[in-house]
Amino acid sequence: MMGRPVLVLSQNMKRESGRKVQTGNISAAKTIADVIRTCLGPRAMMKMLLDPMGGIVMTNDGNAILREIQVQHPAAKSMIEISRTQDEEVGDGTTSVIILAGEMLSVAEQFLEQQMHPTVVISAYRQALDDMLNMLKEISTPVDPNDRDIMLKIINSAINTKALSRWSSLACNIALDAVRTVELEDNGRKEIDIKKYAKVEKVPGGIIEDSCVLKGVMVNKDVTHPRMRRLIKNPRIVLLDCSLEYKKGESQTDIEITREEDFAKILQMEEEYIQQICEDIIRLKPDLVFTEKGISDLAQHYLMKANITAIRRIRKTDNNRIARACGARIASRTDELREEDVGTGAGLFEVKKIGDEYFTFVTECKDPKACTILLRGASKEILAEVERNLQDAMQVCRNVLLDPYLLPGGGAVEMAVSHRLTERSRALTGVEQWPYRAVAQALEVIPRTLIQNCGASTIRVLTSLRAKHTQEGSTSWGVNGETGTLADMADLGIWEPLAVKAQTYKTAVETAILLLRIDDIVSGHKKKGEKGEEQPGAE
Repeated sequence: MMGRPVLVLSQNMKRESGRKVQTGNISAAKTIADVIRTCLGPRAMMKMLLDPMGGIVMTNDGNAILREIQVQHPAAKSMIEISRTQDEEVGDGTTSVIILAGEMLSVAEQFLEQQMHPTVVISAYRQALDDMLNMLKEISTPVDPNDRDIMLKIINSAINTKALSRWSSLACNIALDAVRTVELEDNGRKEIDIKKYAKVEKVPGGIIEDSCVLKGVMVNKDVTHPRMRRLIKNPRIVLLDCSLEYKKGESQTDIEITREEDFAKILQMEEEYIQQICEDIIRLKPDLVFTEKGISDLAQHYLMKANITAIRRIRKTDNNRIARACGARIASRTDELREEDVGTGAGLFEVKKIGDEYFTFVTECKDPKACTILLRGASKEILAEVERNLQDAMQVCRNVLLDPYLLPGGGAVEMAVSHRLTERSRALTGVEQWPYRAVAQALEVIPRTLIQNCGASTIRVLTSLRAKHTQEGSTSWGVNGETGTLADMADLGIWEPLAVKAQTYKTAVETAILLLRIDDIVSGHKKKGEKGEEQPGAE
């Protein structure tokens, strides 16, 4: 009977199951959380990453760090995914989400060691998540999105933890103006598309204080012909996405010519075609023509004679932005140009030289629905980091405009929710109350990390904060991230949008649930040398 062992999986398959996998997943998640732990709060440290191309990324944005790290462990990969989700959904809270998820898993570890079944832990987590979201609704306060001061405070608390905090007032105003500009109300539905219509243009050189939001659009192009006007007040703008040159056939075409006059005739036809196109444009008497394709020399000549400035080969996205800014419509064919396609909303067109490149500005628009944020700074790395921070700030601003509810920041919400969860857990019976209570403990990781990053005494401050939250009406007390002492967040003016917090909790708890569900890993690709299973290879 006892013959050779039966091989079901092929030779180079590796299978781990049961407890070993769960502890492996938990330790992977903890490792990822530890990488980012110091990046939380106003006293956050920066990380410097070398990407494979040899470029440098300096940042303390959770998502940007994890994007660059290569990991091997599957659980670590899913942790990295959640910070990306958080970034795409609400744009802020990427660091907190990882720390929370890591903590949720590490508090679950003890239950698994006590032979509690993962599904029991999971159902307790589910219930805790529902209660948490309801509590957030209770704690939150509505806000008037038209009140500029409050909006600036909210954005400020998003920027304060970033490298931009020195120029926070400047950055807050930039973010708020940009979001306000691209805000559109359509049939009572608000649409705020930052990605398409608020373009960040980075120009190295100058100082950060020179950055501003343009009331219009900037394109990295120069005029096509040196004798065209570089400065036009109140220009009439025509936008095209067709080329102003003779159309060549798609495939190779051969023309056989027998008589010499025919050749002249063909050339004449080409010229007449271009002349016809230019006349179609000149008929509208524009001052400016933007096209996404090329403009031939002859077309430039005709346009210049009519005193029209032409700019060619601009990006499609830039064209859309100019259209939104000055109210023009993009025409695909010149013979279809109408008077209403001309944009007259811009107040000024000029070409400036910044550094060693020429930039075209279409500014002073009357009611722009698109804008360009011009960033200046010392080096590329600084600009990249400033851009990331601004993106976060604009996302936060957008969240508040779409869902105008606020929560106190600085770990106050976590403590308040944690306190209430502990209260609720006393009413529960059976085994589930322990994991439920563990969620409450896990939430304390946010204020604890804030205290650690300031270098204050963790245990002392946390205990007094816990005591503070047992009193009535002190839900807005949290940790002052600068000094590591207790403070009322309402006085400090540190607020966070409800959307960000709710998304953070949802993502963190759901990831913890997902990773607890896994009890078997079968990996089947050939490895050069055996690797250690537990640790993710964080290179």
